[in-house]
Amino acid sequence: MAFVDQLIAFLRDGIAAIFRFVEIVWTWSIEQIRAVPWGNLGELHILEQILLVVVAGVVIYLLYRAARELFDAAQNALAAFATLLGAIVRTLAPALIAGLTAAAGAWIINNVSF
Repeated sequence: MAFVDQLIAFLRDGIAAIFRFVEIVWTWSIEQIRAVPWGNLGELHILEQILLVVVAGVVIYLLYRAARELFDAAQNALAAFATLLGAIVRTLAPALIAGLTAAAGAWIINNVSF
């Protein structure tokens, strides 16, 4: 049992570390996007304006790709959860019959003399 507890703790710590890393990357990226002088378009030289428009296009495209990936993953997770719930419901009848069979067997063994 100690091995299972250690394995679960290891998995929990690993998953937590992954989420912390993801949070750090997203936070840093958002800070960098906010640091771009988006409101100063009229005050910049033409080459800087062109660069700002290109940067905006790339940022929008990459954020769209990230959002699309998260949306697709959420759809897959929801479908997997629905499949899991369906499997759980389908196993209720066999589990109930197994329990009833065990209860009947135990009653017969304990109460019937052979």
